[in-house]
Amino acid sequence: MGSTVEPPGGGYLHLGAVTSPVGTARVLQLAFGCATFSLVAHRGGFAGAQGAFCMAAWGFCFALSGLVVACEVTRLHGCLRLSWGNFTAAFAMLAALLSATAAVLYPLYFARLQCLPEPEGCAARDFRLAASVFAGLLFLAYAAEVALTRARPGQVASYMATVSGLLKIVQAFVACIIFGALVQDSGYRRYAATQWCVAVYSLCFLATVAVVALSVLGHTGGPGCPFERAVAVYTFLAVLLYLSAAVIWPVFCFDPKYGEPRRPPDCPRGSCAWDSRLVVATFTYVNLLLYVADLAYSQRIRFVPAL
Repeated sequence: MGSTVEPPGGGYLHLGAVTSPVGTARVLQLAFGCATFSLVAHRGGFAGAQGAFCMAAWGFCFALSGLVVACEVTRLHGCLRLSWGNFTAAFAMLAALLSATAAVLYPLYFARLQCLPEPEGCAARDFRLAASVFAGLLFLAYAAEVALTRARPGQVASYMATVSGLLKIVQAFVACIIFGALVQDSGYRRYAATQWCVAVYSLCFLATVAVVALSVLGHTGGPGCPFERAVAVYTFLAVLLYLSAAVIWPVFCFDPKYGEPRRPPDCPRGSCAWDSRLVVATFTYVNLLLYVADLAYSQRIRFVPAL
């Protein structure tokens, strides 16, 4: 005869974690993620750095989504020493960015309407097209979670669920793109000015990651130094630093006195230092705009330090 004693807080399993709108989005993430990398691994295939990145992104997102759903259903997140609301909001935003990048890269490099040469043939083409569709659906599922959990203006919420918190994830992601481009071009060592720009990218990246980590761990300062005020001051300094890099980098890379204003005709595509410098310049301006938007939003947010 089974026991009829119920746990003090209700059932051990929280089924509402998968039936709510956010829970449904997370279940779809698991389904679309599993379908995507299964199609690629089975017959679609992948190669090179682009394919490895896509598979790593899908695998990482699937594993973390599975962990989130398992902790929500079993209520184990209450035993973890972290701010669960900040963690899930930060992960959803990061997963949305990773899945969006993979959803663009995979069809761009691997999907074709024509049949592949044998032995892959038309079957591999069909699997790649199907994987591309599911990759797009996976991104939409993560975007839906971000939209559902995002704090509205004036609402009390976890910091990472606010626009300012979500922008921190995007800023760090853009900085990673900048670092990836810098790896392809070591020419920044020629001038102290370009080395300053790299120092700006590194300093702001580390500070942004520190803000995210402190939020996720629930260490958001004390009454003597309010977290939101410290973050606003840092964001203001980051705007000034990125503004200096946005001026210095193009001058020392594309001005005729220091660099090359036009792409060299003999520069091989895919491994051209000039292209990498252009990517760095473009995403420097992107991050500058993100930090300006972050500074504007940080003036009117409220959040719960630990959830």
